[in-house]
Amino acid sequence: MPALSAFGPDFPFAYDAWLTHPAGLGAIPAERHGERVAIVGAGAAGVIAGHELMKLGLRPVLYESARFGGRLRSEIFEGTEDVVAELGGMRFPVSSRAFYHYVDLVGCESAPFPNPLTEAAGSTVIDLEGETLFARRLADLPPVYREVADAYDAALEEGAGFSALQAAMRARDPARVKALWDPLVRDWDERTFYEFVTTSRAFRALSFRHREIFGQVGFGTGGWDSDFPNSMLEILRVNLSGFDEGQRYIRGGVEQVLHRLWRLPARAAHWPEGTTLAALNEGTTRARVVRIARHPSGMLAVTDRWGRTDLYAAVLVTCQSHLLTTAIETDEALLAQKLWMALDRTRYMQAAKTFVMVDRPFWKDLDPATGRPLLSMTLTDRITRGTYLFDDGPDRPGVICLSYSWMTDALKVLPLDAEKRVELALAALGHIYPNLDIASHIRGNPICVSWEADQNFLGAFKGALPGHYRYNHRMYGHFMQQALPAAERGIFLAGDGVSWTPAWVEGAVQTALNAVWGIARHFGGASAPGNPGPGDLYPTLGPIALD
Repeated sequence: MPALSAFGPDFPFAYDAWLTHPAGLGAIPAERHGERVAIVGAGAAGVIAGHELMKLGLRPVLYESARFGGRLRSEIFEGTEDVVAELGGMRFPVSSRAFYHYVDLVGCESAPFPNPLTEAAGSTVIDLEGETLFARRLADLPPVYREVADAYDAALEEGAGFSALQAAMRARDPARVKALWDPLVRDWDERTFYEFVTTSRAFRALSFRHREIFGQVGFGTGGWDSDFPNSMLEILRVNLSGFDEGQRYIRGGVEQVLHRLWRLPARAAHWPEGTTLAALNEGTTRARVVRIARHPSGMLAVTDRWGRTDLYAAVLVTCQSHLLTTAIETDEALLAQKLWMALDRTRYMQAAKTFVMVDRPFWKDLDPATGRPLLSMTLTDRITRGTYLFDDGPDRPGVICLSYSWMTDALKVLPLDAEKRVELALAALGHIYPNLDIASHIRGNPICVSWEADQNFLGAFKGALPGHYRYNHRMYGHFMQQALPAAERGIFLAGDGVSWTPAWVEGAVQTALNAVWGIARHFGGASAPGNPGPGDLYPTLGPIALD
């Protein structure tokens, strides 16, 4: 069976094949070589786009408002060199083939992520309504959990023809993918994940308790009740692309993928051998952008925090969309009003994480009374929601993500400092593990994040509501600028919030590559013969347009 990848379903284009084709991504006219492109944001989308634009012979100039890496943020615990807390993206499904192209390119290593009921986790504890269950695999849990899992599989078949559609994605059959997916867009754009579950025959035959368990424990990575209000299309894309399975983490922290790419010498048009993105930026990014406007010359004027204004033929914006109205004074005429509507209506979800470093992976010690590990990966309805355990060997410090929570559960801790968050998490886990003193193993200071409290993000990731498909379509397709008025050309959008798969780095990578194609076209370039790019196939394979 062919390996699954994020081949669609909205736009079934093989980004990994385009990236690895021996002919390369294309070329721009020699007279445009060396021209500068502004990139707003040094996260995954910005750095990857910059790398590819450099290879085409352009000079990407990156601006960053706070910290290099964006939401690929690996925070190193004080006093160590490589013990990290992954505050943003931390689990990366193997189906994210375009992302792993860059992971392999820079030589980073990955390992299985310790998700519930996986071999990497070792053991899992589920604690719901005061009942605590220990398991190593699904079969160890009471029958109700298997009933829930089977019901969701059945619901996917009934409501989405899941097996046939995923098979078409595996086979990379774009016509078949579109034939199966496009009708689902019409059927499910304005309906929620919760409606999909509760109206399925499989779940209707079960109790409310089954639906409650599904919301708290979910499938693959844990509970999904915070996604119940979202459009069902959002969840279907995750399932179909295999994003909820086969997940891995990057050893030493995912942020290093971008740092290495920043300094990676590349074979590039125009530039001397050994040129790096860092060198073209004189070793560092520019300060945050405060204004983007059209200059009388027709160029785009970008002004940074310290008042420096530079002119560019093209600008790529990779920051979260709300910053274009809250943090960057953006000339409204640069974007159509319908696109502004889409950007402003984008809904970002809250997320909070609390990490501590411990002296060693003590959780692997066995309880003499039960023969079980002292502590397991834990899913619960308590304030911690998800607790994950990371170790790099018995003689090395371990890391515990005491709590990973979304939406309402994340808001509960929003005003609290790091130590108070740890206290609440330890108190909650104390009810599940009453004889375990986790605190005695903690070393150094905790590391926490609430993405919605960061003025440079205002939320963790997009969560499209019912009816948002048209908005997403406008944002995603904006890189196709041939039909736009001249006043709206030259500014491009990228990032996971622009993609069809928010919260997954693959979406950031794919939209960055769309923008690379669009910017090359803007400079008079074209794709390499025999290797058509996303914009070449977009007119025939692009997302369906609803009325």
